[in-house]
Amino acid sequence: MADLYDCSDPDARSAGLDAAAAAIGRGELVLLPTDTVYGVAADAFTPDAVTRLLAAKNRGRAMPVPVLIGEASTLAGLVVDVPAVALRLAEEFWPGGLTLVLEHAPSLAWDLGDAEGTVAVRLPDDEVARDLLRRTGPLAVSSANRSGRPAATNAAAAVEQLGARAAVVLDDGPRTGSAASTIVDCTVPAPRVLRVGAVDVDALRAVVPELTD
Repeated sequence: MADLYDCSDPDARSAGLDAAAAAIGRGELVLLPTDTVYGVAADAFTPDAVTRLLAAKNRGRAMPVPVLIGEASTLAGLVVDVPAVALRLAEEFWPGGLTLVLEHAPSLAWDLGDAEGTVAVRLPDDEVARDLLRRTGPLAVSSANRSGRPAATNAAAAVEQLGARAAVVLDDGPRTGSAASTIVDCTVPAPRVLRVGAVDVDALRAVVPELTD
């Protein structure tokens, strides 16, 4: 079973972040809070770790794993280019519950699933998650639940479903915003909403009027 760290205690939080970063570096899985729900994280650049994440969730490669970043500036190093519409959306809604699908840089040595040259990227509005991301770099992160089961909104629910597959759990209390992130595909001429979630479509359209859903 994974080692659990109570991030409401500053010393335990520091120790937990150290342990989580070390586990990521070894290709292991970490359960962590985000601003939406609890997630399961793996090193985005270690294909075996991403495969382990998919297996833990009982999920196939047809649903590629999104990537979380700790700073908006990291995005430029992951994608071919950042379209103007994506830049406007990121400036308005990051950090927060918006995931942007973009063409990833072909030089990147990762395998997130059958993504057909794209990557789904998000900057979470959660300091525990971002502190870990600043230590590790981009992480492949999916909701901490088995496929077909409800997303985990607290550490106990994440542990109940995936604790046996993870090395470290960062517990930062419950997450009340149970909606997953909204996903927008920015690889098409008119950005398209692929999933409605934490960010309302009307709010998106106020920034990018050409948005389709």
